[in-house]
Amino acid sequence: MSVLERRLRDAREPLLIPYVMAGVVPDWLDLVRGAAEAGADAIEIGLPFSDPMLDGPTVQRAAALAAGRGGRPRPLLDELAGLDLDVPLVVMTYANVAMTLAPERGVAGFLDHLASVGVQGVIVPDLPLEESAEYRARAAEVGVAAVLLAAPSCGDDRCREIARASSGFVYCMSSMRITGERADLATTARETARRVKGMTALPVVTGFGISTVEHAVEACADADGVVIGSVLMRMLVDGAPVAGVVDEVAAFRRALSSVGG
Repeated sequence: MSVLERRLRDAREPLLIPYVMAGVVPDWLDLVRGAAEAGADAIEIGLPFSDPMLDGPTVQRAAALAAGRGGRPRPLLDELAGLDLDVPLVVMTYANVAMTLAPERGVAGFLDHLASVGVQGVIVPDLPLEESAEYRARAAEVGVAAVLLAAPSCGDDRCREIARASSGFVYCMSSMRITGERADLATTARETARRVKGMTALPVVTGFGISTVEHAVEACADADGVVIGSVLMRMLVDGAPVAGVVDEVAAFRRALSSVGG
C-alpha cells in the first residue's frame, strides 16, 4: 500500500483535495500550506504547460500566469522540497513534461525527482494505460503513487483495468469535459464513482467541475472525496488574496465534515 493510499484511507471524513497551479502567484507555497492547515487531505500540484489536453480556460490562465512569471517545472518542483507538511502532495502534469524533465533519464528521472522533493503521488492523464507499465513500475519503486483516471465513457472492463493498475486512489472524471466551473454537478459524476467503487478497494475521488460546496457534498454520496480546482484558481487569477482562497478551502472542508465519512 502506498503512503498516499494509507493516508487517504485513514481519513475519517470525505476526502478534500484542492488543486494549486505551481507558481501561479508569488506566494503560491503559502496557499499550499494554508490549504493543508484548512483541512485538505492531500493537495494536487499542477505544473504549468503550454498545451494541456484536459485543463479548461481557468487552469490555462493560471498556467499562463505561472509561465509568465518564469515558472518552469523543475525549479517549481524544487520549491516543494522546502515544505514540511503533514499532507501528501500529488503532482499533475502531462507526458511531455514527464518525459523531458530529466532528458537523459526520461520518465524514470522525472519520478526520481518527484520522490526527491517529497511528492507522494503523480497524475499523468495523457499517458495511455497500455503504455504505462514502465512508468507505474518505476513509480512504485520510488514510492510515488501513480494515480489513474477513469472517465464516464469507460466501460466496466476498462474501469476494472484502470482500478487494478492505479495506486493511491482512482480519480473519477465527473463528465466527458475539460476542467472548469459548472452550474450543476454532471449527471454522470455519481454513477461513474459508484461503478468504480464496486471494482476497487482504493479510495475513489471525483473531480472536474466540482464548483460549489453543494456539488462536493452531492458527489461524496458515492465518491470517497473530491478534487476542487478551477473555483480556487479562478479566485487567484481574478486577484483574490491567498488568504481568501484558503478560506474557500476551509468552507469546503466544513461542508464535507458536516456530512461525515
